[in-house]
Amino acid sequence: MMQFILPLFVLTASCLGSPVSQTRRFPNDFLWGVGSSSYQIEGGWNADDKGESIWDFLTHTHPEKIVDQSNGDVTADSYHQWKRDVQMVKELHVGTYRFSLSWPRIMPGGYMNQVSTAGIKYYSNLIDELLRYNITPMVTIYHWELPQKLQELGGWTNPEIIPLFKDYARLVLEMYGDRVKIWTTVNEPWHVCEHGYGVDYMAPSYNYPGIPAYLCGHNLLKAHAEVVHMYRELFQPRQGGRMGITLDTSWPEPRDPNSAEDREASERAMQFYVGWFGHPIFSKHGNYPKVMIERIRNLSKEQGFGARSRLPEFTTEEIHRIRGTSDFFGINSYTSNLVTSNGHNNTGKFPIPSFNHDMGVVENQEGVDWPGSGSVWLKVYPKGMYNLLMWIHREYNAPEIIVTENGVSDRGGLEDYARVDYYNLYLSAVLDAMEDGANISGYIAWSLMDSYEWKAGFSEKFGLYHVDFNSPQRTRTPKISARVFAQLCKTNTIDWSYRPKLDDEQQLVAMAQLPAEARTSGASGAVSWSLMGILLLALLR
Repeated sequence: MMQFILPLFVLTASCLGSPVSQTRRFPNDFLWGVGSSSYQIEGGWNADDKGESIWDFLTHTHPEKIVDQSNGDVTADSYHQWKRDVQMVKELHVGTYRFSLSWPRIMPGGYMNQVSTAGIKYYSNLIDELLRYNITPMVTIYHWELPQKLQELGGWTNPEIIPLFKDYARLVLEMYGDRVKIWTTVNEPWHVCEHGYGVDYMAPSYNYPGIPAYLCGHNLLKAHAEVVHMYRELFQPRQGGRMGITLDTSWPEPRDPNSAEDREASERAMQFYVGWFGHPIFSKHGNYPKVMIERIRNLSKEQGFGARSRLPEFTTEEIHRIRGTSDFFGINSYTSNLVTSNGHNNTGKFPIPSFNHDMGVVENQEGVDWPGSGSVWLKVYPKGMYNLLMWIHREYNAPEIIVTENGVSDRGGLEDYARVDYYNLYLSAVLDAMEDGANISGYIAWSLMDSYEWKAGFSEKFGLYHVDFNSPQRTRTPKISARVFAQLCKTNTIDWSYRPKLDDEQQLVAMAQLPAEARTSGASGAVSWSLMGILLLALLR
């Protein structure tokens, strides 16, 4: 059977935007990693003296907002299983483990007046264990876990967050900076601000479009810059590490590539999604993108807000203070959307005002034949990753780029060949961008293990390792993708011919851990076979 499947995948690599090739190599010094985040894997939500986070508060008070009404109280229990986590990272042959710190685990109330010894020790032990195996910790200071007490002050919309975030960062730099050499300040600020304040999606789920998201972004950029300046002045000279930020987007593909209007919509989407935070830090002149400043100012005036734009203004001093405050460009991306202009009649039916109405772009995946996944929003289009990396390369004068998250979901199981194909295709797109001049130094797979997927709860799985959430031990088992990714990291080579099979023992473990309906319906392989079917159709057309 395998000799027929292999050419299918090799040939369809070109259909999905990557050249036909059985093996391709990355440079020997390429940084390979795997990622996770604190709320998604740790559990121990009230262990020792940890404080309440905005995600604890949201999932406990509004469980109906989560697809399966679940929460991260225990999840993969990495608060107790961290040694096994490090063994998994070691088994993957990656050089880097990207994880995040929980602010309320370290400072239960968000302030310096209460620091948790247990919280400090937890991350210190994890860092030491990683270093014992020569694995580089890549630490995110803020991955969406704001102490609930600070949210009650307005969270990121209150400028008071800037000195508080700086205090928190100073503490973790003092505690861990001698051992941690790669830092990111904030993960995905667009999600923090627009999905936290603009719409009812991520905690704190304000559903207040068009105003607080921009206040959030303004304070977040200033807080980021203050932390980077502090690091460069007080810590970097003696600790010798690097600090950056991680942005995110789905590539906006013009619905009609021959339409100038659709191409303009794509560019505008990139300026609003990536440029909102990328332009102030990475562009030559700093500040928000010109198109954002002008559109939001003009629309604010039309909407009766007077002469004052809903997008706050930086002072000249602040523009200079923020510009250049990143040692690398971290980017998270999973998929692409088709985009067209919203037009004056608001065909997208966006709230007025709102981020989406300000951007003026309608995005969807209607009519595409891109393979699907375990998430309705995530479809496989590797050319989008290439386009995104080349856009960053051109727009910001060839910065060093680290792909800090990329991966694909399914609904469970160990035989995840669709994930194997996704990684091979997207890594081929990364190599294409490198060969065309983009300065990409590393790639972090998302994610180390199945975990709590925010609003999707436990219904979607991104892990290279399967986690049995019904077991008190939260047993971890490598999937097929873990073996393939380990081989890739060990050899620096994409090898389409490497398609291992489960041994009998793994198969029994996998079946025992799947829900009864999945065991009878063959759900573990459903996504993989649907992908093969779509690829076969692509070949036959």
